[in-house]
Amino acid sequence: MVLACLSLAPTAKAQTPKETRRYGIEVAGIRVGTMTATRQLQAGTDVLYTLVSDVQVKFLFYNLKIYYQVNNRFRNGQLQLSTVEAHTNQGDFMSRAEWMGDHYDIVAEQYKHSYRATEKQPIAYAVTNLFFGEPTNQTKAFAEYFGDYFSLSRAAAHTRRALRDGREDEYQYANGQLVTIIKKNPLKNFVIRLLP
Repeated sequence: MVLACLSLAPTAKAQTPKETRRYGIEVAGIRVGTMTATRQLQAGTDVLYTLVSDVQVKFLFYNLKIYYQVNNRFRNGQLQLSTVEAHTNQGDFMSRAEWMGDHYDIVAEQYKHSYRATEKQPIAYAVTNLFFGEPTNQTKAFAEYFGDYFSLSRAAAHTRRALRDGREDEYQYANGQLVTIIKKNPLKNFVIRLLP
């Protein structure tokens, strides 16, 4: 009888811890989209980071649509594979960085940005990491979309500035959690705020 009861018990499947952060994207105080960042532990030492952004905004006679998804797989703290898919009203684009054992093959084909490179240094920190804790000693973050790096610096207490080729983003933290991103733009800044 005990064996029969045991065989009817549901099998326990190990759940992998998953953290999710949800943000609203604003332009001029108007919400125009969402951004969701997730970090999920995988088998062994693998960690999967995902970032999904969906924006739809109208500027006078122009409609802007941007949907992109970043997937980063880290193993033992090193980036193994990064993929970016972008779908916009200007077309579909992609970026990919893959560790080949002794180097990364990097290809970025984005709107008005084409980049190919080989990187020999292991990548230990990427933009997706910024969503899950205030950086401490990092001086650069791999910019998955572009296939190269943002330089990181302290702008103020609990604020990091990310610079790349004239582009500037500001990451603001409270209690170690990313609460606001300001993507600086000559027309209007995009402000990304943590949702309650």
